[in-house]
Amino acid sequence: FDFCQAEGKKRPSENLGQVLFGERIEPSPYRFTFNKKETCKSVCTKTYDTRKPEDKQKLDFLKKSMLLNYQHHWIVDNMPVTWCYDVEDGQRFCNPGFPIGCYITEDGRPKDACVINSEFHEKDTFYIFNHVDIKIYYHIVENEALGARLVAAKLEPKSYKHTHPDNPDCSGVPMDISNKANGEVKIAYTYSVSFEEEKNIRWASRWDYILESMPHTHIQWFSIMNSLVIVLFLSGMVAMIMLRTLHKDIARYNQMDSTEDAQEEFGWKLVHGDIFRPPRKGMLLSVFLGSGTQILIMTFVTLFFACLGFLSPANRGALMTCAVVLWVLLGTPAGYVAARFYKSFGGEKWKTNVLLTSFLCPGIVFADFFIMNLILWGEGSSAAIPFGTLVAILALWFCISVPLTFIGAYFGFKKNAIEHPVRTNQIPRQIPEQSFYTKPLPGIIMGGILPFGCIFIQLFFILNSIWSHQMYYMFGFLFLVFIILVITCSEATILLCYFHLCAE
Repeated sequence: FDFCQAEGKKRPSENLGQVLFGERIEPSPYRFTFNKKETCKSVCTKTYDTRKPEDKQKLDFLKKSMLLNYQHHWIVDNMPVTWCYDVEDGQRFCNPGFPIGCYITEDGRPKDACVINSEFHEKDTFYIFNHVDIKIYYHIVENEALGARLVAAKLEPKSYKHTHPDNPDCSGVPMDISNKANGEVKIAYTYSVSFEEEKNIRWASRWDYILESMPHTHIQWFSIMNSLVIVLFLSGMVAMIMLRTLHKDIARYNQMDSTEDAQEEFGWKLVHGDIFRPPRKGMLLSVFLGSGTQILIMTFVTLFFACLGFLSPANRGALMTCAVVLWVLLGTPAGYVAARFYKSFGGEKWKTNVLLTSFLCPGIVFADFFIMNLILWGEGSSAAIPFGTLVAILALWFCISVPLTFIGAYFGFKKNAIEHPVRTNQIPRQIPEQSFYTKPLPGIIMGGILPFGCIFIQLFFILNSIWSHQMYYMFGFLFLVFIILVITCSEATILLCYFHLCAE
């Protein structure tokens, strides 16, 4: 965007998580001095001549961004500068960004932020927020030599058509850009800043006012109740099946008088000689089990640390950095699990197994990531990951993750294969005619809907916070839902296995 640039200032360095998520922090041309009040200070003036194609292109880009409600995100002392406004039910909502501008449609309807000011009324016109009133709240630190600390930064976007851009007075009509305007358009950017002492906010809890106004919490309890009901329902079914089956078996064994009766098998016992026959795609199954173990432990540890408050939103990019580093370091359990299962399936190609565990799942994710990055590079987006970071990620993968996977696999193959409790028959049994629900597709749908039902509301919030740059901080809820998800998946698996065994 063609906004005011800070000349000759160095960009702050970002951590791995910020780079991967496309967060780029740029230095700002707005200059503050503590406790020094500024009113209507000029930053810069941009002039667009619509007769010049490059100027017209810049102005059109600006209009398009206002139409799509693009937002500025500013940081002061690692705190997001928020725009607070009243919403319905007398609540105050604090948004960690503020819009570039807004649009009044051809039939005179104000879109998005245009509702804040009744002066925005010209039809088919864009209004740009070229002035900000910033208010910085601080508290004086007593009995320490630190002086004062910033506890909140709030702003109000305004729009002024400055008649004298060199000597602005911040009054008068809003800065309108008509959709059909031709000739020269001058936009002067200005700001005012004031300081106010705020004794009630502690420095440690200065993020609370942003988090409190996020409208998530009350729906979360609904989502967790929903998940718990599903889990209870599944647990009930699993318990019922176990009790019924075991009860029948024990009753049957108690009735047995002669030894001939004991030979009669029935139901799921008929297939005991075929249960431990190695699967057709044993290699793939073992590789996926290894990678799954790696992801499961990574998720558990990351969420556990987040619950303890190590990965707060104030620490930008910490969550992603933590997840990536943990994933890299957890190559050993992946290699070990894959090797143990592959060996128990009677597999011989151990080199292929180790290589697939190291490269198959990460390779698919990396290829996807790389293709998306090529598109972002082609578009010249700031979210594109620099070449150096790509090399660093590859180095983490090849130099740390892969060797650790090899070490895990070495120990996995050294151990004896897992002992099976029953022998496998030489000749496979004939599988009887199958009922509808044991076929693959209904099984996939049944096994997928239940876990998804547990997490879909939580998923909605996570994706929302990633795409609309909200803060996601409900790690307690997320950890609980993660545990519920693991239980649901296990129970759904037990149920489906049981149904398949009963259908021989």
